[in-house]
Parts: sequence; structure tokens; C-alpha cells
Amino acid sequence: MRKVFKIRFLYIFMFVLFFSTTIIDYVNAVSNSSANTYKILTDTSEPFTILSGEYIKIIGSKGGNTINVESGAKVECIHFVGANIININESSSNFTVYRSGATVYLQSTLGTKIKLPATLTAQTLNFTDTTFKLQIKSGKVMLGDEVVTTQPKDISSGNSNITYQVVDTAQTKCYSDLAEITCPLSGTSFYGQDSQNKGNTPSYKDNGDGTITDNVTGLMWQKSADINNDGLINADDKMTYSEAVDGANSLNLAGYTDWRLPTIKELYSLIVFSGLDVSGYEGDDESTLVPFIDTNYFDFGYGDESAGERIIDAQYASSTLYVSTTMKGSATMFGVNFADGRIKGYGIDPMPGQTNGKTFYVKYVRGTSNYGVNSFNNNGNGTITDKSTGLMWSQDDSGEALTWEDGLAWVQQKNSEKYLGYNDWRLPNAKELQTIVDYTRSPDTTLSAAIDPMFKVSSIINEAGKADYPFYWTSTTHAASTNHSNSALISSGGYAAYIAFGRGLGYMNGSWLDVHGAGCQRSDPKAGDPSDYPTGHGPQGDAIRIYNYVRCVRNEVK
Repeated sequence: MRKVFKIRFLYIFMFVLFFSTTIIDYVNAVSNSSANTYKILTDTSEPFTILSGEYIKIIGSKGGNTINVESGAKVECIHFVGANIININESSSNFTVYRSGATVYLQSTLGTKIKLPATLTAQTLNFTDTTFKLQIKSGKVMLGDEVVTTQPKDISSGNSNITYQVVDTAQTKCYSDLAEITCPLSGTSFYGQDSQNKGNTPSYKDNGDGTITDNVTGLMWQKSADINNDGLINADDKMTYSEAVDGANSLNLAGYTDWRLPTIKELYSLIVFSGLDVSGYEGDDESTLVPFIDTNYFDFGYGDESAGERIIDAQYASSTLYVSTTMKGSATMFGVNFADGRIKGYGIDPMPGQTNGKTFYVKYVRGTSNYGVNSFNNNGNGTITDKSTGLMWSQDDSGEALTWEDGLAWVQQKNSEKYLGYNDWRLPNAKELQTIVDYTRSPDTTLSAAIDPMFKVSSIINEAGKADYPFYWTSTTHAASTNHSNSALISSGGYAAYIAFGRGLGYMNGSWLDVHGAGCQRSDPKAGDPSDYPTGHGPQGDAIRIYNYVRCVRNEVK
């Protein structure tokens, strides 16, 4: 038997929370979709969960109810009176609240409670332990018997205007300098590594039209690198750098024509370190491999061995050119290899005897152009805040090169000393550290490290005997697939990712050269003797240092 509820006065607010992008919008709109279920709440109702895909309208409440909402669920709360709590379990849940003189509390998994009073007067919102931005859009909103016309206005709390959301690496395992281990406790060896510090969980939406929306960054991506639409991702889909740039201008996908080749910071936002490096992989079964991108959403292909490529040749192009050159004067583009989990500089000019430059896979993007743009503030106390990410950095680095284990311990020691007034410093993960790379700088063009000059950077003498700047450890282990020629080290998690703020040196043709550029992300053994690698490692002879520098980070805005 269907019950009809007649509501004389409906005070309309629409509250849509995109937790991953942490933007709150009040909009005068009503959903026209049909709900699966109508539910009446009383002050004695038991807590309940709205599952992914469900759409439930909750009618009436005296308060004191707890509602758990999973990712992908939708709930509309009508006449939702009293201090209720909604637990936002994941990032893509949507909420619409119609309320009558009530106060509604929304609580996220981070513990943030947002008090939203329905009044005719100006509202003050206090944000406790995470970052949100309130936007009141222009339009008509009903408040009681009055219709109020609002104008565009932002109400932010402190440093809440986060424009550069850092997506977490998705690394969940802990490692020693050789093997996977049980995650260590505070004060013990190897504490403070990547998986022990959670950030913005990667979250995507498949739009069903060949595009994927990143719920954290707000960017929309091309789902597949199958550019020629033949159902395969192979060498036929690859483009030179100039072709990749031009291709964006002619792309009409899902009705959008404003696609662009992503910057290196946009492209790197997609990397996940749940992947396994295929460097040196000796098998031919790709089904056993794990790329550094979420294949639940993005179509992916390794290198095309039938076309003479290596399985590792899954380099994706970005629009970011190196301001210097690599090898012996080659114009260079930074790209992300989702097969081996690295950023490298790749020469874009034709090789001797060839007419075309190196080719790459392409994944176009659209959306805000502010992503990846830093907003640094020197706090005058030895710390620098990036207002765009909400991260606070130590202005100084460690001043000495350390092993990975010692780097983690160095940060713990600084916390025990309450370094610069704080005791919650950590070794940054790979994606956090990459946010502060300044790709407009390099040792050969600006005579500086690839970082804003308000940061202090130690000077070193590199393998070529030249003045240079360090590699910096991240807390991220760079794990690999099995069946490597040196599997005893790499496959057990013996390497960690670093960012080169100086030249990305390699030993080629009898000399040390900048082969991958300042700003590349590669990996070093966590322990050992650098003298065991007199000519580097790998096809480009990547310099192996093992002892790298450290810079601390903490969340200024939680």
C-alpha cells in the first residue's frame, strides 16, 4: 500500500558533496530521478547503510539517526530535522537535503562534522579537520516563505582553497630494504613509509562515453589509448610529440572539443604504486603483470612486441618539455611510463638515420587548468606552505645523504625534537614530492635545482665531477614483477622511488650525461654500496646512489 505524504511548506536546499574534490555546492535544484525506496525515520531508528547504486529518499526524522552511505549511492533527506549524522564512506556519494528549520550534521570518514543551519541570516560554517570549500551559486533558493536570490560567492575556511588535490599512491604494503614486512610501529625501523600515511584515495567515474572522471582532481580523461579505434592498444596508436600536441586540436570525444595533452603533473596524478615494475621482465605473459594505472577504469597496453618494441615501452606523452636537453643536446619531453612506474625525459627528435621522432601513447585530458600550479608561501619559520595542495614543507633538506631506512629514521628523530614546532612530519610519498618540482628550472638553464628558489637545496658533486643537486628519497617502495635477472633485489621491494631535483644522470657511450632530466622520478636500491654500480644501471646507465637526501612534509590543512 502506497502512502502519500503531503508537505505544505517545503524549504528547498540541495546539498551535493563531492568528498574527493572537497567542494560543497548549494544549488536550487530538485532531482527528477525516481527513488528505489522511501524510508521514514524516527528518533528510534537503527543505523542503516545505503549501498552503492541505491537511491533512497528519507522522509521525516526527529534526529539522532546514523546513516552510512557507500560510494555510488544517493540519498535525499526531506524534512530532515534534528542532529543526524551521515557517514560518507567513499568519494562519489551524492547528497540532497531538503530541510525545514533543521540543523543537519554531515560527517565524513575523516571525522569532519559540518553544521548546516537553515536560516534566513548569514551562515558561518566551521570546518574541523579536513578541507572544504563552500560555493553559493547564483539562483533562487526558498527559505521559509521567502524566495532569496543569491549571487556567486565563496565562503572558505582558512587555507581551504585547495586547487591541487594530491591523489594517493594506493600503496598498501610495507617493506624493509629487501622484503615485504608487517607494517612497523612508531619508533621502530622502517616506520613512516608510504602505506602508513593515507591521502586522497584514488576514485574514478566511468562516464560510459569513452571518458573517465577523476573524482579527486576533477579532471576528465580519455579512457583508452586506442587512438585508431581498432580495439587494440599497440604501436599503431602511438604518436610523435608534435602529433600528440596537434591531435588534441582535432579530438571530439563525448561531445567535448576542449581536450589537451596533459602536463606532466596532470599525467602523474594517474600513477598508482600498486603496480609492479616490468624492467628486465623475462616472461611473455602480460596477464601476470600489474601496471601503474588503475585498469578497472583505464584501458592499458604494454609495448608492442610484434612491432619490435619491448614490453616496457608504455611511455605516455605529456605537454611538458624539459627546459634543458638530454643525452648530447636532444630536445626532450617528460613522460610517464605506466609499465615501469617512472617519469623520464625522452628525446623527441628523430634518431640518426630516422625521419620521425620517438612515438608515445597518448591520453588526453580536459578540465581545470589550475591543476599542478603551486602557490608557495614562505612562513618565515623554516617552513613553506603550498596553499594549492595544503602541504607544509621544511625549507631545509637533511643536509646529508642517507639510505632509505636512515631517511625514514631521520624524520622520526625530527618529530621527537618537534622540528620547527611540529611533531607530525613524514617522508613524502612519490606523488607528494613530485608536486614541488619546478619544471621551468634545471641546473643547465637556471643554474639551480628544479624547485622554487625559496627552498634551500644542498649542493653535491655528481658522478661526472660537476656541481649538481641531489636525488631525494620518497617513502614509496618501487616494487617489481618476478622473473627479473636481479629478482632477488627488485621483486622483493628492494628499491624505493626518488625524485631528481638535479640532473637525471646516466652512463652512456663512455661518459656521464643528463639522460632523463631534472624532475625525473626513478628508483634506487634502499641499501648497498654505490661503488657496485660504476657505470650505472639499466639501458641508459641510470646513476645509482643509494644514499639520497630527505625533505620533510606535513599536512597543514587536514
